[in-house]
Amino acid sequence: MTNEPLDMFCYQCSQTMGGTGCTIRGACGKTPTVARLQDNLIFALKGISAYNYHANELGAKDQDVDEFLTEGLYTTLTNVNFDAGDLINMGLKAGEANIKVMKLLKQAHIDHYGEPEPAEVKVGAQPGPGILVTGHDLRALEELLKQTEGTGINIYTHSEMIPAHGYPGLRKYEHLKGQLGGPWYDQKKIFSKYNVAILATSNCVLLPKDDYKDRFFTMGVTKLPEVPVIENYDFTPLIEKAKELGDLEPEKLTTLSTGFGVSTILSLAPKIKELVEAGKIKRFFLVGGCDSPFSKNKYYREFVENLPEDTIILTLGCGKYRFNDLELGDIEGIPRLLDMGQCNDAIAAVDVALALCDLFNVELNDLPLTIVLSWMEQKAAAILWSLFYLGKKDMLIGPILPAWANDEIVKVLVDTFNLTPIGDPKEDIKKIMG
Repeated sequence: MTNEPLDMFCYQCSQTMGGTGCTIRGACGKTPTVARLQDNLIFALKGISAYNYHANELGAKDQDVDEFLTEGLYTTLTNVNFDAGDLINMGLKAGEANIKVMKLLKQAHIDHYGEPEPAEVKVGAQPGPGILVTGHDLRALEELLKQTEGTGINIYTHSEMIPAHGYPGLRKYEHLKGQLGGPWYDQKKIFSKYNVAILATSNCVLLPKDDYKDRFFTMGVTKLPEVPVIENYDFTPLIEKAKELGDLEPEKLTTLSTGFGVSTILSLAPKIKELVEAGKIKRFFLVGGCDSPFSKNKYYREFVENLPEDTIILTLGCGKYRFNDLELGDIEGIPRLLDMGQCNDAIAAVDVALALCDLFNVELNDLPLTIVLSWMEQKAAAILWSLFYLGKKDMLIGPILPAWANDEIVKVLVDTFNLTPIGDPKEDIKKIMG
């Protein structure tokens, strides 16, 4: 007996079939496509909420975003919206709201910490006790840096925190020493390896192993069973734990680059235009997003490794850890690999793309730019609908198609935007480069 995939699953009201769930069609009349589009809208709203939360922490708010979150959630209530076409439009409105909230958060980061600048980040343990910070919350990192200044404790970033090293307002703290580990899902190995106190500031956390649970702390919305929570940015227990654990064993260091913000890239615009017009830069690629431990995600490293040397690669999100250790060189001083930051910084890539459109006086889909996305969870859904809202076509997505997209939804996305699943990296490159 094989397990057939469900057309839908909905158990949000008392009409649900057998009291367990509607799996073919809703008792209310809801079709599988409507149910899936409602699920997708909820995923996008979750992503918008994550960005909105961090912007609010920094005192930045947008009434339009707040009102859309309410409208979007109400739309998914029982017996409210049975119109698949309208729900696709709601997805596009979610994309618009997500652009607004990402702009809000990005500007809040710049207002507090300055424009990101290129930085070389040391990777590996250095002498002295340490605290390892994971997640996306730059305000939490700043408050921790303030409270640990002069204590002799080194602060390290993990996963999506690495772009912090590009902000002048954070890099000024000399005890922000470097990076330990890579993407979110390596945490059990990395947290076990390094005898440091650990702070989880946001998603993405995993249930901890016993060998580091007693030195693990969370804060904000992030909670784990039997793991203490930092309240009101008072990091005293975390700092005391770091002192108690003592010094790390130093190891050989490597480096990674980050901090290529919008201002830095646009400062290179005249040179970029010159190189494009001379045929020395043939195409731009945005490769990144939310990484996952799937073996299929090896695609992204193979893709970048096989790109022609006359191409530029922009990247962001933890998807960059698939290839950000590669030595890709430069094109007459323009680095071929430009790390633009967290998934929270996806708006920076949008801003650069639109600026390039102005630079070359072309529309977005005429720009020699290909977007190759990796996705894992709900924030990636919000970003995907932002790109749809902007009308971006011919994107590749992987490692698999989102499960909420049935054949009917996929047909709309393919027909409207030519959204394409990743395939063989070399063959994909041949098609793109012509």
